[in-house]
Amino acid sequence: MAIKELTVFMVCFWIVCADAGHEFFSSTDQIAQLYGKTKDFLKIFSQCADAENVETMKSVLPHLLLSYSDSENPEEAVRDPVAAYRLLRQMRNDLMYIVKHIQRNLAWCEEYRNELGAMIPQLEDLYGAALGLIRLQEIYKLHPEDITKGTSLNADEAFNVGLVAYEEYKFQHAFLWFLYSLDRLTEYSTTTEEELLHLLGYSAYHFGSLSVAIYFSQRLLNLDPSNDEARVQLNRLLHLQSNPDIFTLNTESSNYEALCRGEVDERISKRQRALSCRYSTVGGNPRLMYAPVKEEVEWDEPRIIRYHDIISDREIEILKNISRPQLSRSETTQGVSNNRTSQSVFLEEDYTVARISQNIADITGLSVESAEELHVQNYGIGGRYEPHVDALQEENDRIATFLIYMSDVEIGGATVFPKVGVAVYPKKGSAVLWYNLHRNGEVNRNTQHAGCPVLVGNKWVANKWIHAFGQEFRSPCSLSDWE
Repeated sequence: MAIKELTVFMVCFWIVCADAGHEFFSSTDQIAQLYGKTKDFLKIFSQCADAENVETMKSVLPHLLLSYSDSENPEEAVRDPVAAYRLLRQMRNDLMYIVKHIQRNLAWCEEYRNELGAMIPQLEDLYGAALGLIRLQEIYKLHPEDITKGTSLNADEAFNVGLVAYEEYKFQHAFLWFLYSLDRLTEYSTTTEEELLHLLGYSAYHFGSLSVAIYFSQRLLNLDPSNDEARVQLNRLLHLQSNPDIFTLNTESSNYEALCRGEVDERISKRQRALSCRYSTVGGNPRLMYAPVKEEVEWDEPRIIRYHDIISDREIEILKNISRPQLSRSETTQGVSNNRTSQSVFLEEDYTVARISQNIADITGLSVESAEELHVQNYGIGGRYEPHVDALQEENDRIATFLIYMSDVEIGGATVFPKVGVAVYPKKGSAVLWYNLHRNGEVNRNTQHAGCPVLVGNKWVANKWIHAFGQEFRSPCSLSDWE
């Protein structure tokens, strides 16, 4: 019975993993799904080990299962990016153990070796997840101790985040992670004090904090007097000048980053408070006469409108369930980029998607005949989309963007408009609309926007990009140069 269950499970799970493009870090939901599947997989293998009476595995598998709590909701766990990073590492280690050891003892599993290998988070996942943590630190100005308040990392985990920062030439963050790792070294750590002192010295040196580099080089030499590299480095450092403070994070940032942190100009806030909200039938649309839409002006120029309660929780869950098996890495106009960390899919129209599209047409008063298919996205660890405009500068351009928030986000994840200094925060069931083009067809550069990194939460959104063709009588163009 256990073998039959495993066969069904493996086929289904292989399909999910294949469609997901074997990438997990760019979607917190994919990490949550993998958590549940890994737990189920370990349970089935436990049953099989008992049935085959494989003593070596009968003791190991229950131990692995202990870290996969039945009471824990994986979707809640991955709201914390540090916890999501740890889960990725843990599942990689556990699944690799199964591939390496369990198949050796359970011969009938051999045919699943390739499928099992495809489930394992790759080193690129761990690298991308660590880079997501570092980007969260950069934008929200966080030390390792700040970002790990909810979930602490051990010395080895922190060391690997530091290595990613070092590889990306982010030497201050590398130094701070190596220091965090040094404080957490134990006899069970695979990372050594010598490795950390070496990298602490070099990180400080590359950052320019030479007095700190001298200190750690001297500590390394005291630990290992025979280390000629440390001696040469120390002699070189003694003849240089020290400059920046490596322990203090830089407070300078772009307007985009400041908005992500909630640093909105008081004049902008005052102007926003004067804006209005109302019930609207969008010019007497018959579908809205008995249930007018709740319309709130978030900004007046460019006009950014929020519509409340335009999608139900049930519709949201349907969209998520349709999307999950099809999610793949989101792209920019230049292809896959670190500027955009999410997974997404364009949904073909079924009954639910068609109803949502019709609702968008009613609310906006625009035709969706030439619009793109509904585009559902789930963001990853530190998930974000850096400043960009939606307009493509082509003949049938994206005249408007309708962005639906399918989840609340505890911290971060705002949609910000750096050119005008406005931040719009996710609220489940609501949507925001803005026009990417002026009435004369020119791109409105003030609609440049960004999706801020998700510091705590699981961010789902759906986009409807509405194109110009079909709007001739609904949103007439202007011949004026300034409109």
